Amino acid sequence: MRTIDEINDKILRQKAIALTLSELKERVKEVGVTQAAKEVDVIATGTFEPMESSGAIINLGHTDPPIKIRSCWLDGVPAYAGFGAVDLYLGATQVAEYPSVSEIPDPESRPGSYIPERGGGHVIADLIAGKAIPIRANGYMTDCYPRASFESTITKETVNQFYLYNPRNLYQNFIVGVNGGDRPLYTYLGPLQPNLGNAVYSSTGALSPLLNDPHLQLIGIGTRIFLGGAIGYVAWEGTQHFPMQKRLANDTPIGPAATLALIGDAKAMSPRWVRGCYFKNYGPSLMIGVGVPLPVLNEEVVAKCSVQDADLVAPVVDFSIPRRVRPIFGLFSYAQLKSGKIAIEGKSVRVAPLASVYLSEQVALELKEWLQTGKFTLTEFVAPIPMDTNFLPQDRWGSQIPLE
Repeated sequence: MRTIDEINDKILRQKAIALTLSELKERVKEVGVTQAAKEVDVIATGTFEPMESSGAIINLGHTDPPIKIRSCWLDGVPAYAGFGAVDLYLGATQVAEYPSVSEIPDPESRPGSYIPERGGGHVIADLIAGKAIPIRANGYMTDCYPRASFESTITKETVNQFYLYNPRNLYQNFIVGVNGGDRPLYTYLGPLQPNLGNAVYSSTGALSPLLNDPHLQLIGIGTRIFLGGAIGYVAWEGTQHFPMQKRLANDTPIGPAATLALIGDAKAMSPRWVRGCYFKNYGPSLMIGVGVPLPVLNEEVVAKCSVQDADLVAPVVDFSIPRRVRPIFGLFSYAQLKSGKIAIEGKSVRVAPLASVYLSEQVALELKEWLQTGKFTLTEFVAPIPMDTNFLPQDRWGSQIPLE
């Protein structure tokens, strides 16, 4: 019906018809798939949720005299410095070792007591918000880089590059966590109360970007996206990418499946859409708003995007079993999860989402506005995301390798 070029032409002329996923699903109910496909040019999807496999690349710029950084802390949070003289990678879940750089021993340092309430995600969010961040670095002294240490403050304006590179974002479906044990558990889904006291799910279900393009026919390497309030791109398949997950008849996976690696200029991002967060007794993370445009190239696109919460399922997993493979209490639809209660073994269990449904809708609305005003155009991806990748657990090999 349409091509990317035709849709972009309409976007640039501010004639494109864009709807959010919620609006598209309602329109399909009113007029059917065929008519909706004729009316709509592009569908704006969005999510806002913790994405812990995220981080920032920062190039500080060279000092005088130059330094080759060996160890570095940004506001007390260690940054990885093993791939360039003044290149750093700050992971979202890296835990602060010191309250501030002023308390770091100089020039040699030893790890502090750790401050789990603050980490890399908070520093990234502070930089995006325009705050000045104290930095201390120790050098590996060479003829090229004779400087032994460096202490200063940085902002997003005073560094050469500051961009997010997130190895795993946008899970295509996920699990529901519960705790069948007798003590509270503190997890990446948040606290799970004992004796099935609560359940937490992560995905937004029918609003989730990748569940509306189940075989990633519209999304690939080079796809332009909304990332943290700025332009971003799909860089690669994400880590733990597992598209071979079992699927329902509607092609949607029954558990964690495809993932994407994303990249974007953090200097242009908004503090509204990038926020540091902390999970009690688990650690810091980063909440990010991500929006993915789905071009309506044919009726099949609209048919896939009309999927409802009742048509999507997720497994309920018992975190009280400390193993990689945990028992499950069955599959539950997102309609059941979003009702606020599910029944597990005859017990009514209250349910809450980890992702913000409201803010996910707001991401989609902002992307829709970009599309309608010509601020955002679509890209043809340069290569597809592989859909035949299997998941390889580490313990598959570990027992076969003798230790010397």
